[in-house]
Amino acid sequence: MPIYIYQEMLEDGTEGERFEIEQPMSAAALTQHPLTGRPVKRVYQAPNVSTKYTEGHTRSMLQEKNVEKAGFTKYVRDKQTGTYHKTAGTDPRAPATLKKD
Repeated sequence: MPIYIYQEMLEDGTEGERFEIEQPMSAAALTQHPLTGRPVKRVYQAPNVSTKYTEGHTRSMLQEKNVEKAGFTKYVRDKQTGTYHKTAGTDPRAPATLKKD
């Protein structure tokens, strides 16, 4: 459920306390503070959308060209034989295949 921010409105027209409340998106906006009963208004803010750690970004970072550029070696397991085959990496010490024990 989303968390909404509300601003308390005081009798003299100034802004009072800000508070957060978790509400379903289908719920109507609050008109009164749940504890004090004073009038409130909803404060709109930009959404907090993370793009750095999304599934697509992670998948992109694990592509062979990015793994190799970072200096790592990537192996993929053959489902039939259980052998791991090198798909990325230029280190000559890393074997081309690794057998499952």
